[in-house]
Amino acid sequence: MDITLIRTFVEVANTGSFVAASDRLFVTQSAVSLRVQRLEDSLGHPLFFRSKAGALLTPAGKEFEFYALSLLKIWEEARQQIAIPEGFSRSLTIGGQYSLWPRLGFKWIDVLRRDIPDLSIRTELGMPDRITRFLVEGVVQAALLYTPQLRPGLVVEKALEDELVLVASYEGASAAQSDGYVFVDWGPEFVHAHAAALPHLTHSGLTMRLGALAADFITNRRASAYLPARAVKRRVDAGLLHIVTDAPRFPYPAYAVWRDDLDGDLGIAARAALSEVIQDAEDEQKTVVALLEDMCEFEPDQNGAITNE
Repeated sequence: MDITLIRTFVEVANTGSFVAASDRLFVTQSAVSLRVQRLEDSLGHPLFFRSKAGALLTPAGKEFEFYALSLLKIWEEARQQIAIPEGFSRSLTIGGQYSLWPRLGFKWIDVLRRDIPDLSIRTELGMPDRITRFLVEGVVQAALLYTPQLRPGLVVEKALEDELVLVASYEGASAAQSDGYVFVDWGPEFVHAHAAALPHLTHSGLTMRLGALAADFITNRRASAYLPARAVKRRVDAGLLHIVTDAPRFPYPAYAVWRDDLDGDLGIAARAALSEVIQDAEDEQKTVVALLEDMCEFEPDQNGAITNE
């Protein structure tokens, strides 16, 4: 059976839409429809109820979904096992959002290589939807995400209590200023809390999805943006960015997402390695938060933001 057809089925099932599936798979909607039709012809049963509102699984589709996910997992296991280089006996693929990778992902790799010398490691970076799809399909066995999605076969664990703080590339910036402000979309919860606490900054005229790129952007311009406290420490220490002391800050936890079928010993070792990295990151973040609290007193408001009093 063509594994591409299976992946297409899973994507339509996850999104509930042929259009959304085509966007994620980078193919046309007609190609998605053709693949699903070929799969339905092979199985002899319709897999989706189609309507203008989207696509819902039929009873046969719901039953086939379990086997589709199993087939993808077996395929990925075989592909990764064959690709293990000589001198290594096991493999692990870890993923993550771009903004989490520099301060957590690289250090996670370091600890894994130190503790498990015979482990071959592969990495995948991307936006949450892409990494979640890889987790579901078995391409990735563990990942670091700010906005995890609950899916069958996945276990979500809180990894790091982070905070979004307003930083600027120049001293003396204020939360009351809108000039040069870059709105970074950190997800629905942040968007809601931000709109309630800072309505004058909601429509800044410039929005970015990737926080890692936003940090580079504002550092090289007279600009400001909300970024994770953990991620900006090095730039703050170097004087490249400055914390805006009159601005509220927003909780923004990071999560580890694991496939629940990850090999027992390997899963234990991977979790232990990540715990060590997270502890170091938490210690580092405390210095940024302490700096904030030295500058001014903050207390959480009813919208979830931590504001100065």
